[in-house]
Amino acid sequence: MDKGTGPRSPARGAKRRGRGKVAPRVIVEERVVKAAIPEGSVFKGHEPFLVQDLTISVNAACYQRERWVAPDGQTIPAPLPHGIVGHFGRELRRFVLMQYHHGQTTLPRLVALLQSLGMAISKRQVQRLLTEGHEGFLAEIQAVLRARLETAPFVSADGTGARHAGKNGFCTQIGDDWFAWFGTRPSKSRLNFLDLLRAGHADYVLNDAAYGYMRRHDLSAAVIALLKAHPEQRLDGEAAWTAHLGRLGLDALKVTPNPVRVATGSALWGSVQSHGFLCGAVVLSDDAGQFNVGKHALYWVHAERLVHKLNTFTDAHRAAQKLIRGLIWDFYAALKAYRSKPGKCRALALRARFDRIFRRRTGFATLDRLLARLHANKAELSVVLDRPETPPHTNGSENDIRCYVTRRKVSAGTRSDAGRDDRDAFLGLTKTCDKLGIPFRDYLGSRLTVAGHAIVEALDHYVRRRTRYA
Repeated sequence: MDKGTGPRSPARGAKRRGRGKVAPRVIVEERVVKAAIPEGSVFKGHEPFLVQDLTISVNAACYQRERWVAPDGQTIPAPLPHGIVGHFGRELRRFVLMQYHHGQTTLPRLVALLQSLGMAISKRQVQRLLTEGHEGFLAEIQAVLRARLETAPFVSADGTGARHAGKNGFCTQIGDDWFAWFGTRPSKSRLNFLDLLRAGHADYVLNDAAYGYMRRHDLSAAVIALLKAHPEQRLDGEAAWTAHLGRLGLDALKVTPNPVRVATGSALWGSVQSHGFLCGAVVLSDDAGQFNVGKHALYWVHAERLVHKLNTFTDAHRAAQKLIRGLIWDFYAALKAYRSKPGKCRALALRARFDRIFRRRTGFATLDRLLARLHANKAELSVVLDRPETPPHTNGSENDIRCYVTRRKVSAGTRSDAGRDDRDAFLGLTKTCDKLGIPFRDYLGSRLTVAGHAIVEALDHYVRRRTRYA
């Protein structure tokens, strides 16, 4: 819908703007080429001709370390030069991470490539380079998530299936125009999403936000009063929280809604808010229920898709469907125009137009019921009228999660928790670097302190500079 309501592409035969020349970032050498000329020729300067090449070679250095035995019998080897960690250098580590995570290659192919270049390395050693010693990368992507949850005017969320340790799971994507973050868990429930929104914090908090969540989800007033009356309003860890609910007797209540589930979701939401995350920000998603937290917005592609997929059996049905689809597409184009130039009067007019479209009765009973259901979501479909910075689509999330789907197709699933966390972290780091305009190779060079590397600050510093309404 976003492309379909955008400016039309140039007509056939019209002159299209070229992409321009692609130049390397650094020219490291200039050579002057002499010409064989006849006598009497006049020199007219030089004509540049750029040639790019790539050099990949194996460099192996054997350090002969002196060994001394002290008077007390202790063996003292000479220390290695500064910066050497293990038997593989930093440039190799950068190459392995680049090829696997950014190049989306497989482990066996990466091993075969390195061995074909003359590197004496095994599959197990490459696996260790991909999964060990990455605590700094894991901490950085979590810091990025926290920074953006604190400052972003909106975040979009999406999910897809995942395979881990031989079992089916679920990967959740959270992102916006400046970052992307991935988390793979066994469940795709709302409690799981709220847990991810805590960005690594493990506390359960009962505050005003938590009690508001309880009331919105119809938890009984008696249970709310019981939780409020207890002096403990913040508990650390799942075990402490479960024991707290057991002491209050909530796990013994056999009522609907489940008081344990609602209270747990409330405490998780209270934790999210207590850490300053998503305070006033919009959560944009499709119609998946687990993402419906806080200020929630729906994307319009989902609404149009429901009308588009409706089965029609008569000409009258098809005409009604075509009419409604046309009205929705026109309204979507109007929303895009409103985002570029918002105003109170235009917002009122668009709200009235929304009512005219979705309160329309076409005589096609199934379509009429669908329109009534979509009209009930008016608040979530029209968030853009109050918050123009929020897009009416989740194209960003769809694009981000595509790299995860590619990784899943290439390498299936993960076996260890370390492998799962590294895969999620590096996918988030690569997408975040792309959005910030930072070459991933420069980022890895800076973190691994490769000789001559570019200086790249912590990524959360960059995303914090994007203000709430940038």
